[in-house]
Amino acid sequence: MAVRFGLPEDENSCIHCGSHVTDGFRRVFGDRNHRVHRCNSCDSYARLSRGSGAGREVRIPDPETAEGRHGNTPKTERSQ
Repeated sequence: MAVRFGLPEDENSCIHCGSHVTDGFRRVFGDRNHRVHRCNSCDSYARLSRGSGAGREVRIPDPETAEGRHGNTPKTERSQ
């Protein structure tokens, strides 16, 4: 499990991006300990519903790294 340094470690924060998540979101999409590895701020619903919020690998491309997926702009275009 990858944990980013400098992000809040409380239960109501996404491990990946640090965004606030509700208790209900943690219960539905989190792992067995109700920790959320990805949330709707940093991942797509299609991936969350298949287990990315619980830290599972899913076959749907990650919207943060897959160019043009789910309406995002490739990072190379954003930085120019």
